Amino acid sequence: MTKPTGNPVGRPKKTKRGVGRPKGEATVMKEYRERLLNSKNSPKVIEAIFKAAMDDDHKHQAAAWKLIVDRIAPVSTFTEQSGKASGGIEINITGLTDVKVEAKEEPIEAEFSEVTDE
Repeated sequence: MTKPTGNPVGRPKKTKRGVGRPKGEATVMKEYRERLLNSKNSPKVIEAIFKAAMDDDHKHQAAAWKLIVDRIAPVSTFTEQSGKASGGIEINITGLTDVKVEAKEEPIEAEFSEVTDE
């Protein structure tokens, strides 16, 4: 009995193209981060970012602020509460508890006049 030609039956044969998973974005970013931290020029880069952030006349001051703030307080810190991410804005106002409104006992006297449509 011979096998039919066309689609093979069973598992495809393993090929030796590479070992493990291909490099993804996370791996590339990890390598880049390590390279930046281990570079002798890292302090110069960081100093240049801080100088740009503090210079009111620098054209990239806002970008420098964003770089610094994103590292100090990432947005993900504020969007994740109790292990779940929120897609919207949530505002909680507290501090007003047991508010009592007392009515005046004196009636307000006023004069009224009749208005007619003419």
